[in-house]
Amino acid sequence: MIRRLRRCGHAPGTLTPEDQAAVDQFRTMLTAVRAPQPWTPGHGQDVAVRVGPFIERAHTRPGDDHGTETIAIALVHPDSGHAAGYLHGRQLGYTDRGWLRCETTAILGAWQPAYAMLTHAAANLPLPDDVGMMPAHYGVHVEARRHDGPSYTLMRLGPYTQTWLASRDADRLNTELAGRAALVITGFTVIAKNAAFDVSDRDSCTDPHGADVIELLASAVAGVTE
Repeated sequence: MIRRLRRCGHAPGTLTPEDQAAVDQFRTMLTAVRAPQPWTPGHGQDVAVRVGPFIERAHTRPGDDHGTETIAIALVHPDSGHAAGYLHGRQLGYTDRGWLRCETTAILGAWQPAYAMLTHAAANLPLPDDVGMMPAHYGVHVEARRHDGPSYTLMRLGPYTQTWLASRDADRLNTELAGRAALVITGFTVIAKNAAFDVSDRDSCTDPHGADVIELLASAVAGVTE
């Protein structure tokens, strides 16, 4: 049962400036929750994301923020950009999580400072180990570049949950490409490079987990040269 306490009109004293500021902040937060600012996909806006009963600030990854169902985000401390916020964020588990797949239905709207009081950080609580989002980190693109300029993507691999895994496979592919002339497409230079994993283009990516990337490369090249 919630008891609502009201200050009587004849009660002695008035709100202190500190109390009034707290009341104003709370009212601003309620307004922000009830009437969130629309989030516009593709505009690089920070967003307010629901994580359990809390609301967290999240950066959107450029190029991966235009999906209608899923985008890539990174949870950040509400005071992101300030040294104190960064240190506090490390203590509470905001950093080193990498990019996450966020369903757009979990986005309340564009981030507003008024939401800060609804975060784990405001409650001095660490983020839970499971925030309800899967990793959406990195990819590898194999590109065939024509010597006179035009190029196209021969193969996309991903997602990789750690950047070193993507770099390892890119290095393996480049070593294979450099050492086997049979894999070179006439008139093109073929190279593998690290790339952001584009969640909106995930259907065109090949999952490298449990696969031999050299065999995947051979199949991709054969599909072009046959």
